[in-house]
Amino acid sequence: MEYLKPMEPTRIHSNGDSLFQDITFAPDIPVYATTAAYNNDPCPNKLHLGIGVYRTEEGKCHTLNVVKQVEQTLANDLSADKEYLPITGMPEFNKLSAELMLGSGSPAIKESRVVTVQCVSGCLSLRVGAEFLAKHYHQHVVYLPEPTYGNHPNLISAAGLTLKTYRYYDPKTLALDFQGLLEDLGSALTGAIVLFHACGHNPTGVDPTCQQWEQIRQLVRQRGLLPFFDCAYQGLVSGNLDDDAQSIRMFGCDGGECLVAQSYSKNMGLYGERIGSLSIVCKTADAARRVESQLKLIIRPLYSNPPIHGAAIVTAILKDRDLYKKWTNELKAMRDRLVQVRRQLYDSLCNKGTPGDWSHIIKQVGMYSFTGLNKYQVDFLTREYHIYIASDGRINIGGLSSKAVPYFADAIHDAVISSLPSSTSA
Repeated sequence: MEYLKPMEPTRIHSNGDSLFQDITFAPDIPVYATTAAYNNDPCPNKLHLGIGVYRTEEGKCHTLNVVKQVEQTLANDLSADKEYLPITGMPEFNKLSAELMLGSGSPAIKESRVVTVQCVSGCLSLRVGAEFLAKHYHQHVVYLPEPTYGNHPNLISAAGLTLKTYRYYDPKTLALDFQGLLEDLGSALTGAIVLFHACGHNPTGVDPTCQQWEQIRQLVRQRGLLPFFDCAYQGLVSGNLDDDAQSIRMFGCDGGECLVAQSYSKNMGLYGERIGSLSIVCKTADAARRVESQLKLIIRPLYSNPPIHGAAIVTAILKDRDLYKKWTNELKAMRDRLVQVRRQLYDSLCNKGTPGDWSHIIKQVGMYSFTGLNKYQVDFLTREYHIYIASDGRINIGGLSSKAVPYFADAIHDAVISSLPSSTSA
């Protein structure tokens, strides 16, 4: 074999500047900037209620006991290997994930009209779905609720889709703007894609009722809109997996089409495993097979195939009756603690006589509460009490321990009082 003679290195810039010297600094990503500020704060009483992680009373990321049990079993299985998964992921995981969302008796599943692919987290489930729609759907406009999860615009627009918004939350009432939602979807472009939070809306904690969901479903179908669900908190809203999937199942059983991005980060505590799925409900089994073939071509250049470990954990839990029961019991306990902490915070603010109506804290559901605190009050919490929350006033209820509630309530009270107009003498 003939080897090429090494060439002398070519000097591009005689002054030593990098080829990337002119790149501008990107702005900080807010949630991670908040985390960095918290980590660098030496105060022993500091609180981090920004990033959405369910934590123990000691402030540690909560690992479910059933997950620990399954991981031990997996570690002891000497027959297991690390072979690549198929492009679409672990088949049993996909089957069980679809049934968890759509129901084991789903007509769409029985008729082979559902295609499910394992993805790297809920985020890439959304991204793969967006890439598919950008390539194979005639309408490229996506309506997002206002407000929505901060990464939604990034994930959707990165696929080349155009973003619009629909009214969702009314900051005056701290509740759902249902009339505004219906008006905006009623005037949306025919065939447009509409992103919905299946349950536990992030960041507001405000969900439609079942009756309102049915009205939304009828309007979506009448207008020929395509629903795309983000399901990240199934089981953490009501404590019941089936109840929290009702919005999806309404659309999944009406004969129409929809997309569902699913994440196991929150309801199984598998944050770092980055395990999720994308399901697309089609009108025919033939269409589902065609969709699956194209999803493979989208996944291949993104990450080729998904990792094994998270999928193995989820599959072990979902397919075993005893493990599934342990999981649902733990999930119910997590949800009950969220409700308890909400009530404790509400009672503390009421007992202090903190100005304002704080009932929205106990009316909201899931991991988050949209407190209604303004930018000044949020900055006050950080400056005076070393409490870190999102700039829009969202707090992660799952990160607030019961023993920290009095301290947090004191901070909110002082922040509200300090922002009131100074009284003037007559």
